[in-house]
Amino acid sequence: MTRRRHSVVKRSWAELVDAVRESGQYPTRAEAERVTRVVLSALGGHVTGDERVALARALPEQAARVVAGQIPATRPLTAAEFVESVAARIEGATTATARWDVSSVLSALPRWAGEALVDRILSQLPPGYALLFGRAELMPTA
Repeated sequence: MTRRRHSVVKRSWAELVDAVRESGQYPTRAEAERVTRVVLSALGGHVTGDERVALARALPEQAARVVAGQIPATRPLTAAEFVESVAARIEGATTATARWDVSSVLSALPRWAGEALVDRILSQLPPGYALLFGRAELMPTA
């Protein structure tokens, strides 16, 4: 009897950056990569516990290091504060451009992490983050 192995093909960093580039319509791959790093870095401080570990495992190695390497935030930021914190990290960004950047990255994550993990992540974040992930709202589970 042959034992069947189930292997998961992990998508690459380049595929993640390309997804963000497409989502955000960035003119260059370098710009999409910069935005991806900044947003994942900001997110890494706000996702904690098992969800943070699961997210890091689901992402390509470079992205996982960015998420896992962050010191946990001392207090949860509202979605608006989170966008403002990203704007402060990107030279020349406004709140509007940072919102675009955040949404471009976060809306790509379900392809890597899956909808169930994104639901768990959203359940630990303050209200308002669902919009940043490209969702109208997070539906409560029974």
